[in-house]
Amino acid sequence: MRYESLHQRLIEAVLSSPGDTTTGLRRGALERAKGNRGTGDDLHQELARYVDTVARHAYKVTDADIAALRHSGNSDDTLYEITVAAAVGAALHRLNRGMAALRGEEPD
Repeated sequence: MRYESLHQRLIEAVLSSPGDTTTGLRRGALERAKGNRGTGDDLHQELARYVDTVARHAYKVTDADIAALRHSGNSDDTLYEITVAAAVGAALHRLNRGMAALRGEEPD
């Protein structure tokens, strides 16, 4: 793909930059949002549901959802990093599906 190196740099920045969360946790969120359900084993159930919501229906995330995640021990920095990883994963998934459609490929 034309911009593959830029995509890789983006992924590397999201996963490797210093942060509150581990690389594994961010990778799990990114991969889960890309549709790779077997990955993301580091995500506990509440975060996995949150990543699914961000990836599919971000507009449905409510203040109550964030408050519940905070109440279960997640910091604002953790939630921000997981949100960014999920958003990037969802965007890359949509880009790949759109490019496949332009090539005439059938969806999975």
